[in-house]
Amino acid sequence: MAEYFEKSLKRCTDCQCMSQLFGLLNKEELEFVDANKIHVNFKAGETIKKQGTFMSHVLSVNSGLAKLYLEGIEGRSAILRIVKPSNFIGGPGIYHDQRHHFSITALLDSSVCFIDLQVFKKILSTNQVFAEEFLKDFSRDVLTVYNRLIYLTQKQMPGRMADALLYLHDEIFEQSKFPMILSRFELSELSAMSRESAVKLLRDFQKEELIRISDHELEILDIDALRKISHIG
Repeated sequence: MAEYFEKSLKRCTDCQCMSQLFGLLNKEELEFVDANKIHVNFKAGETIKKQGTFMSHVLSVNSGLAKLYLEGIEGRSAILRIVKPSNFIGGPGIYHDQRHHFSITALLDSSVCFIDLQVFKKILSTNQVFAEEFLKDFSRDVLTVYNRLIYLTQKQMPGRMADALLYLHDEIFEQSKFPMILSRFELSELSAMSRESAVKLLRDFQKEELIRISDHELEILDIDALRKISHIG
């Protein structure tokens, strides 16, 4: 896992772990970004950005993993997605109110580049291809949230937990055995249920030999059965 999520940090013109969006910039634009960014290392569990704070920078994750989530009432949160290396994080605040509308917390030790918002907006205004691809990327993120909203409001709890596990399998680790980067409580936030319900469902899935949890790892034993549970909701 460490080798997969850790990459060397270089100047923007040489970096292999920046967002694909920045591959659309020319050398001069990349140097402009490089001169107006800062690189910060975060320990697992540290807050990278807090919902409601002023948006002075956009983010590019270079290594590690982070969770992006909405903070709700009475201390409850909803995890929208997990951010992998080379992922870019913007948000509606870029052109709306220059505020962060979600929080970001490191799940693993992570390195993040903070790019000056005004520099980013200037490049958007001068590089049409970059701007169009940024809008496409942002639109995909919005559609992902829409789809998750449908799943979380229309599926029963087993379907929602199956979706959460399939998300980790299909989108994050792309393998059947992976580390438990999310606590039981965070899995409940990803699947929109109480911690008690999440723990019970994980126990039931283990009894049915759909998954195995041991030594801080989770292994999916029957991916077809999980997909069936997800499909029937």
